[in-house]
Amino acid sequence: MPLETLRYGEHDLQTITVAYPALPLHADTDDRLWVILIHGGAWRDPTQTAASYLTPALTILQNTTPAPPIKGIASISYRLSLHPSHPQDPKKESRTTLRAAKHPDHLSDIQSALSFLEAKYKIGCRYLLSGHSCGATLAFQCVMGSFFSSQRKRNLNGEAGYAAPLAILGMAGIYDLRLLRNSHKHISAYQEFIEGAFGSEEGVWDAASPGVVRSVDGVEGWEGGRLVVLAHSQEDSLCDTAQSDKMRDFLGTWEKDTSQGKREAHFLSIVGEHDEAWEKGRELARGIIITLGKLQEMGLCPKDPSISQE
Repeated sequence: MPLETLRYGEHDLQTITVAYPALPLHADTDDRLWVILIHGGAWRDPTQTAASYLTPALTILQNTTPAPPIKGIASISYRLSLHPSHPQDPKKESRTTLRAAKHPDHLSDIQSALSFLEAKYKIGCRYLLSGHSCGATLAFQCVMGSFFSSQRKRNLNGEAGYAAPLAILGMAGIYDLRLLRNSHKHISAYQEFIEGAFGSEEGVWDAASPGVVRSVDGVEGWEGGRLVVLAHSQEDSLCDTAQSDKMRDFLGTWEKDTSQGKREAHFLSIVGEHDEAWEKGRELARGIIITLGKLQEMGLCPKDPSISQE
């Protein structure tokens, strides 16, 4: 499954790593789903990239027999905030290399990448969007009414748009920024990286937290969304399960029968430390396979008896 790197912007970090399955693509008749990944790293870690996040899980997925119903896999890199352990001199860096992103820059990049993928591959809503840690925050922000509607307004000015996904898989996600800080008050790094990405105004934190904003401005405004899977490990020492517990409770108002079909939310227990889910690839791959299996049960992707729910 060869990899290709595509650019969706001028910054060095505005890239997408794309992998195609061995089966041929048939744009008009192929009803397999795309899988689109967003790496974590507290909005600032330059050691986490689209390729490093994708590769371990890809190795497992492409060796799964029979192959999961995946049409293509895309992993998105985006502009990052400042990191004290990876300093840069702004006077020596160009605007294409400087890591100084502030909310909503990270989200704008993900939305631009989704728009790029839609323009190139005509994905529509037939994709699973999966993010790890802050990548899960970004995934849910993409479908929050307040941010998604602003994207649609930009589309009226001629920008390509994107459809919201059928499903989101959140891996060890951050869903309530204030709660995350409060749960780790004894560790200054949490306050620092949240402020580094969102500034010091906690009202901005709340407005950007998928597990806080209610009404159509939040996840409840996700048009066409049918499935959420929240994966978290009890062994995770960096992002506690209070985040996924909060989001699971929050989604209780989102789960219902709609004119487009039933909405479902599920919790998936995974194992290992915070980054092991993607570093080793096994848990991320398992989360993808299980989420695709649940979409099959809902009649939303090709039925394949190899998709295990174990």
